[in-house]
Amino acid sequence: MATAADRAATNRAATNRAAADRAGVGPAAGSAVRAARPAPPLAGLRVAVVAETFRPAVNGVVNSVVRVADHLSVRGHEVVVVAPSGGSYTSDCGAPVEVVRVPGMRLPGYRGLTVARPGLDLTATLRRLGPDVVHLASPALLGAAAGRAARALGIPVVAVHQTDLAAFARRYRLPGGAALADRLVRHVHGTADLTLVPSSATAAVLRSRGVTELALWARGVDGRQFDPRRRDPQLRARLAPDGELLVGVVARLAVEKRLHRLVEVDRLPGVRLVVVGDGPCRARLERLLPRAEFTGQRTGADLGRLVASLDLFVHPGRDETFCQAVQEALAAGVPAVVAAAGGPLDLVRHGRNGWLWSGDDPRVLAAMVAGLRDDRLALRAAAARARRSVVHRTWARVGDELLGHYAHVLGGGLPATVPAAG
Repeated sequence: MATAADRAATNRAATNRAAADRAGVGPAAGSAVRAARPAPPLAGLRVAVVAETFRPAVNGVVNSVVRVADHLSVRGHEVVVVAPSGGSYTSDCGAPVEVVRVPGMRLPGYRGLTVARPGLDLTATLRRLGPDVVHLASPALLGAAAGRAARALGIPVVAVHQTDLAAFARRYRLPGGAALADRLVRHVHGTADLTLVPSSATAAVLRSRGVTELALWARGVDGRQFDPRRRDPQLRARLAPDGELLVGVVARLAVEKRLHRLVEVDRLPGVRLVVVGDGPCRARLERLLPRAEFTGQRTGADLGRLVASLDLFVHPGRDETFCQAVQEALAAGVPAVVAAAGGPLDLVRHGRNGWLWSGDDPRVLAAMVAGLRDDRLALRAAAARARRSVVHRTWARVGDELLGHYAHVLGGGLPATVPAAG
């Protein structure tokens, strides 16, 4: 039976989706936001991907940049990454990916994250690189500099919005706060020919801030890495030796993820909480969640096995523009409980492949988890629907959609098309 909290969360989600549709940005909003299109036969593109953060950092922006570079290389295009960290590397298909380093600095209060120094002029860099298109990955200060330089040089720009800068500024008390971040967003995306957004909720937010040239471009998921068949009975026996409900979250251990909201879940009898990831808040979270298992950062097959071995995924963040970790859990056959806000609204359908939480009271979240602990039938039914709700979103598919967006800003005339066979 649906609780009052369930109904409130569902109503809030419906209101948010309806608002997005009225603003012309929801999945059913017609042509107000461009639909994804298949890739045209582009050949020999040179793409400059400008990344606010890059390796060795581990986050959604870095993962997307690496995936984009790999896909473009597979399709025969040349990629160069402009970033404040990292080094040149070889993509999965064996193609070299040059990384051009710009002056960087450590972000105060966010250990391990290097960002570009303010005030850079990238005109000479982009002139030397000579790209056909500039791809701004989660643009902020570096993206703003690249957008200005590309405009001056007449190079088409595609901006990919991934981080809610205003929410980030509020949580980290950055100088100028949310108002300055909003001005930066309008400026950066004003230099772009097209801004790609990962979710309908994010599109609604950007449109309210005056960004109008928008297209939906979600993230792909690796259905081989995240697969229910990776579920590991031995791992489950170690983590939940008494058959507890295994509840997990994969996230950077940082303020904006709101993992402290899991404190009541950690106290539930018959529930074992697993926290996957690392970050500046780890020591504090280990004190707040004394019963939880903290695994540290996991990647590759190890991460896929760990996620697939969970019974339930829980993500308390409210500022997610997409939330790739939720999509990966669903692909692994693990239903999710998420805050009824932001990107997860496009991923989770209440009572189908997961559940929506109002996002405010940790006790309500714990009550929802306790209810699923006691109703394994509902949990299994949602798990059976989880994978098929997202597994069609392959990285190859969304990579080709990205090439379609490049073709749009290039006007369809450049670069040359692939010549016909024979």
